[in-house]
Amino acid sequence: MKKKLIRYTGMAAAALMIALPFRLEAAGESAARPLTLEETIRLAREHNPSLKAAAEEVNAADARIRQQQSAYYPQITASAGYRYIDPVSEMGFGGGEPIQFMPNDNYEAKITAKATLLDFGKRGNEVDIARAGKNAASHTLDIARRDISYQTVEIFYGILFLRESIRVEEKEITALRKAFDYTSKRYQAGTATRFDVLSTDVRIQAARSKKLGLEHQLRRHELTLRRLTGLAVNTPLDLKGNFSVLPARPDEAALVENAIQRRPELKLAGEYEQSARLRRSLAMKEGLPVVSASASWGVTNGYQPDIDEIRENVAAGVQVELPIFTGFRTSAQRQEAAALLRAAAERRIDTEEQVRTDVQETVHALETARENILTTESQVQQAKLAAEHARARYENGMATTLDLLDTEASLAQAELARLQAAYDYVLNNYTLKRATGEVFW
Repeated sequence: MKKKLIRYTGMAAAALMIALPFRLEAAGESAARPLTLEETIRLAREHNPSLKAAAEEVNAADARIRQQQSAYYPQITASAGYRYIDPVSEMGFGGGEPIQFMPNDNYEAKITAKATLLDFGKRGNEVDIARAGKNAASHTLDIARRDISYQTVEIFYGILFLRESIRVEEKEITALRKAFDYTSKRYQAGTATRFDVLSTDVRIQAARSKKLGLEHQLRRHELTLRRLTGLAVNTPLDLKGNFSVLPARPDEAALVENAIQRRPELKLAGEYEQSARLRRSLAMKEGLPVVSASASWGVTNGYQPDIDEIRENVAAGVQVELPIFTGFRTSAQRQEAAALLRAAAERRIDTEEQVRTDVQETVHALETARENILTTESQVQQAKLAAEHARARYENGMATTLDLLDTEASLAQAELARLQAAYDYVLNNYTLKRATGEVFW
């Protein structure tokens, strides 16, 4: 038996060693595959603690609904106890031994059921308030998901933007180095001055310094994205995305209408107002009577003729409770509930106005970015043509070094401006989606 066990264990270990490289290779391929924006947002949602906390708040709110619904059912309790009493009531007749009416040792065990028969809708209000609380928690979760998604979008496209900006700077540095080499040759030949060489070198160092700043920003963005998505430090960030856009004019009126219907902030404000309305209704019912019933069955001693004998007993009754004077607490509760309802209504109105403003501002920013894309595209084409002419003229001795450096800098600035306009347009598109309540995956 032991030999068979050893043989099977060895076979299993060998199979595991054979399969393990394939699994590791598959895991490496999975980790190295390009990350789309949708996949990045999914990872961010899975690893964000605030979203997990918001989801637990929804679970807690659901449990509060069941707590309030428990008032519709009888409340059943069991109790048992012992009590010693001394002295006890007794009476003597004709000088004989006194008769004891109750025992010194008292035992009792019983089961009691209590139920509210009528409370004029108070329990219903409490349940509805709990339901409104769950709806509010759900909307809060939606807001948290949207904000995490939007933050991921910002970081995702921020990384792409910085990488493209670094490529533009590298392209400028390459062009400047070619100019530096050519100027150095001309300086050695006596057709250029030392100032020309130094000017070109200064431009190269300035471009390098700018590139270093962009690389630092890129590093910060990559660290933030790893924190959001839970990706390991050694996992390559191969992001799949671009700034290819087709600028279009949005319909502001339709977008505002969509925002009013879909924004979770408005839904949340509506739930707060509904909750305040229910609390006001509950406060108005505080002065009404409550009818309840109770029944119990148990065993106890203390009954004649044998007060020490344990016997069964049953008790049942109906109770009506009506508050007559509560120290002005009821009226104060009603005033508080009415004030909170008015405050919730004002907050809902303010939220609606803020939603309209968000959409209008974003539409304007999107339109500005659209115009910038069209403008910067022309600037890039003109700057490319100017740079080509400047290089040819410089090589033929018809342009100064300063002319060449200025055109190279103008080309880099035009390309960065076009990239910035495309980045602004893409990001404003997602900002508009957030403003209108559109779901991010």
